[in-house]
Amino acid sequence: MIKKIETLRKIIDLGVVAVVRAEQEEEAKRISNACIEGGIKVIEITLTVPGATEVISSLKSQFASEGVVIGAGSVLDCETARIAILAGAEYIVSPCFDKNTAKLCNRYQTPYMPGCMTITEMKTALEYGVEIIKLFPGNHFTPSIIKSIKGPIPQVSIMPTGGVNLQNAYEWIKNGAIAIGVGSELTKPAREGKYQEITALARQYCAIVKEARV
Repeated sequence: MIKKIETLRKIIDLGVVAVVRAEQEEEAKRISNACIEGGIKVIEITLTVPGATEVISSLKSQFASEGVVIGAGSVLDCETARIAILAGAEYIVSPCFDKNTAKLCNRYQTPYMPGCMTITEMKTALEYGVEIIKLFPGNHFTPSIIKSIKGPIPQVSIMPTGGVNLQNAYEWIKNGAIAIGVGSELTKPAREGKYQEITALARQYCAIVKEARV
C-alpha cells in the first residue's frame, strides 16, 4: 500500500505525465530521457510502442535511484496490465475503464488511471477503487468541464489527457485538474530528431503547473 501511495503522491506533486508514443524502442527511450531531463519524471510508455515492456524495464533500471516513475499506457485489459506490471510499470493507464483491470491493479497495489468521459463512467471507476480518472479524450472538452463534474462528485480527481497543450495547460490546472497528461504536443519534435526541444517543452509544462497552483 505504501508504494502505491508514494506513486500517486509523485504523480500529483509533479502534476505532469509525459505520454510517450513512438515507432521504435530507441525513439521511445530518447523521448523519455528528454522529458526527464526537462523535469517531467512521470513517464507513460504506451503499449502501442514496439517492445514497450522492454522500454519500461530499461527505463526503470536506468532511473532506479532518481525518483522517476514509469508507467504503462494504452492498456486495454487485465492480462496486458499484468505483463506491464511484471515489466516494472508502476502505474497503469487505459483509454477506457475496465473493471477486471481495476481489480488486478488493486490486487497488486498499482495505481490505475482509466479514461472516462461521462459521470456514469467516473462513478463506476470510483466504486472500483480508482484514485485518478483520466478525462479522455480531453480535446472534446474545455477546462471548465472539471468544475461541472466536481459539482455532483467533488471527491473525484481528474487528469485530462488528449489535446492538452501550452495554451490550455494553465486553465486545466486552475479549473481543478490534479494533473495533466501531455502527449504529442510535448513529444512531436522527436519526428525531426529535435530532442532538446522536448526537454525545453518539458520545462515549460512543469513551470505552468507550478504557476497555476500558486
